[in-house]
Amino acid sequence: MTQPRWLNPEEQRLWLAFLRMRRAIDAAIDGQLAEAGLSPADYDVLAPLSQSGEALRVRDLAAQIGWDRSRIAHQLRRMEQRGLVVRSGSTTDRRGTLVHLTDLGRTAITTAAPGHVETVRRVLFDQLDQHDLARLTTIAERVADAAGLTGISRTGGPAPRAAAHDGAKDSNPEPL
Repeated sequence: MTQPRWLNPEEQRLWLAFLRMRRAIDAAIDGQLAEAGLSPADYDVLAPLSQSGEALRVRDLAAQIGWDRSRIAHQLRRMEQRGLVVRSGSTTDRRGTLVHLTDLGRTAITTAAPGHVETVRRVLFDQLDQHDLARLTTIAERVADAAGLTGISRTGGPAPRAAAHDGAKDSNPEPL
């Protein structure tokens, strides 16, 4: 039997600091979104729908945010009950289901997005200089790839649209 590769003191310090950082970022974002009446899962779904400017296939939405079919189905059911999204059958593929952002969903994401991006800036980006930013991006992408998160795009999920929906895609999307 192979012996475990225990962490040395430097690795242990990094691991514990990473866990603390992740929990702190999650807590800050969870709190901000709760003030806006959304959960992080709601935001994960609403952001790509808002950015797309059109309905998305459920499977494409799930792949974009890195969720399995069961999780996206349960989340969409809860969001549909709250009036944030609606689902409909695809007109081009009988097996496909489309997810549409409702007016209430659009209002929710456009209301939450400014506070969300400010929270992300305050707790993460304001703590980094340009060198840190480039290095941390490279490290985060490498770790995500090693962990097997291949379904989530490296460019991230689309940003919510801050302007009123007119059916056209924004040419200058918001950063988050």
